Amino acid sequence: MNARHKAIAAAFRLTAATGADRWSRGFAQGAGVILTLHHVRPAAPSGFAPNALLEVTPDFLDAALRLIRAEGYDLVSIDEAIGRLRRPKMGRFFVALTFDDGYRDNVEHAWPVLAKHGVPWTLFVTPGFADRTARLWWLELEEAIRALPEIELSLPDGPFRMVSRTDAEKARAFGRLYWRLRKGPEATLLAAISDLARQAGVDAAALVERECLPWETLRALAGAPGVTIGAHTMTHPMLAKHDGEIARREIVESKARLEAELGMPIRHFAYPVGDPTSAGQREFGLAREAGFASAVTTRPGHLWPEHAGHLQALPRVSLNGLHQNEVALRALLSGLPFWLRNRGNRLDVA
Repeated sequence: MNARHKAIAAAFRLTAATGADRWSRGFAQGAGVILTLHHVRPAAPSGFAPNALLEVTPDFLDAALRLIRAEGYDLVSIDEAIGRLRRPKMGRFFVALTFDDGYRDNVEHAWPVLAKHGVPWTLFVTPGFADRTARLWWLELEEAIRALPEIELSLPDGPFRMVSRTDAEKARAFGRLYWRLRKGPEATLLAAISDLARQAGVDAAALVERECLPWETLRALAGAPGVTIGAHTMTHPMLAKHDGEIARREIVESKARLEAELGMPIRHFAYPVGDPTSAGQREFGLAREAGFASAVTTRPGHLWPEHAGHLQALPRVSLNGLHQNEVALRALLSGLPFWLRNRGNRLDVA
């Protein structure tokens, strides 16, 4: 856990110690919240795990659902969440669960927990992962750095060299290279990680096969009780880094492809990465034009009645794998961290 996440953990503890997660609900808690999850699977051995923030354990998911129910909150589908924004139920805070990308462990480990509690959930699927043609580049980067004792790349803005022999060195190398690449064009990011994966002997297609659901399983999921399938672009690009025609095609074709493969309407969309550098006003308009009833970002925040006018720019709250505890969950459900972050503003849709 880096310094930033240690500070976040300390803030969660302070929130609990002062009781702020309880007394702040009157002004900080919205009408509801959409939670973001990626992987759900048993804990892996500790060590170099730069993507650990993207995974929680089945036990934590089970405990989270128990706590949400114990607080008297309603666990609802994405459709019900949208309905409640339009027609609020006073005094009934709601929680909707969403899972991004379409991972095998969502079916193997998350679904049994969700089914046990009778909780509806939404799976946002990238067809390119089901086709085995899109890339899990963040996982390629992790596996390459895990395999290499030294990282050396020639990048457009200059060379990158770091030793990566120990877990600590690998974590530093991942963090520095990841954010350096994220700042530039996506084509540069993909080319650099391809080069690194080649050096390390990482098979990008095999990673997607290992991690992501195939079409046959997705077809079996379609129409299952409590399961909503949504779109997540064709190939998982950071849309705002591309021209309008590419962004439009990624959004429109993902909807059409899923509808053709699954034989059902696809009404909801999630922006890949989903932060302001990946999705903004242009992308919100494209999702609306494509006919999606809602589209979700990863901008952190609760849902307020005002979001009924911005259904293609909805915030979500991540269940972060680095903060799998009741203290953190209570703070997130209180809304206080986002009220403070957004300085009391309910909407972040610019």
